[in-house]
Amino acid sequence: MKGGEYLAKILIVEDEKSIRDELVILLQNAGYDTIAIEVFENIETQIQRTMPDLILLDIGLPGQDGYRICTELRRTSQVPVIFVTSRNTSMDELRALSLGGDDFISKPYDLPVLLARIQALLRRSGQTEKETLKVNDLILSLSKGEIEYNGQREDITKNEAKILSCLMKAPGKIISRSDLIEYLWDNQVYIDDNTLSVNVTRLRTKLNNIGQPDYIKTKRGMGYKI
Repeated sequence: MKGGEYLAKILIVEDEKSIRDELVILLQNAGYDTIAIEVFENIETQIQRTMPDLILLDIGLPGQDGYRICTELRRTSQVPVIFVTSRNTSMDELRALSLGGDDFISKPYDLPVLLARIQALLRRSGQTEKETLKVNDLILSLSKGEIEYNGQREDITKNEAKILSCLMKAPGKIISRSDLIEYLWDNQVYIDDNTLSVNVTRLRTKLNNIGQPDYIKTKRGMGYKI
C-alpha cells in the first residue's frame, strides 16, 4: 500500500522461466504486487495462501495442466483468471472459458494488450469488492456483513468490514491510521480519526467474542497490522 492505495496482487503460474521473469518485471513496472510460482506442486494450496486478485495461468504445466487447476479453483474461489498460453485454437479458448477462465491470450502476446486486459478485468471484478477474505483462519464475508472463526460468527457494520478488509488485504504489513482513513474515503466511507478509533475498538470486541482477541495489533506511533 502506497499513499493509501491498495496494489492489486497478481499471481503468475508459468513454468517457462524466461516468460515468467518477463511477466514479473512487466507487472511490477506497471505498479502491481506480483508473485510467481516456481515450485509446481500443490499449486492450489499456493494460490489459497497467496490470495491474489488475479491469476495469469498457463495451460501446459509440469505434471498437470491449467484446465484442472482452474476447475479446482472454481470450487472455492471466483478470483479472475487469464489463461496465457501457447495453445491458440478456438477449442482451447472455448475450453478455458467454459471451465471458468475470464480471458484467454495466446503467446506470443502483445505486452500493452496484456496489460490492458489485466486492467479491464481487475476493474470489472473490483466493481464489487472481493466477496470473502480469509487470513489466519478468520473469514470476513462482505456480503453477509459478518466475521467467522472456528464456527463462531459475529455481525459487523459496513465501516468495521471496510477497516478489516483493508488490513486483511495486506497481512503482516503495518497500515498507518492516515492510510487507513484515506482508503476508507476512497471507498465512500467517510470517517475521521476519532471515529476510526471507535470502530477499531468495536471491531476488536467482536473479534474477541469469536475467539480472536489479538487479531488486530497496534504498532504504537505507526498504525495497525494483522
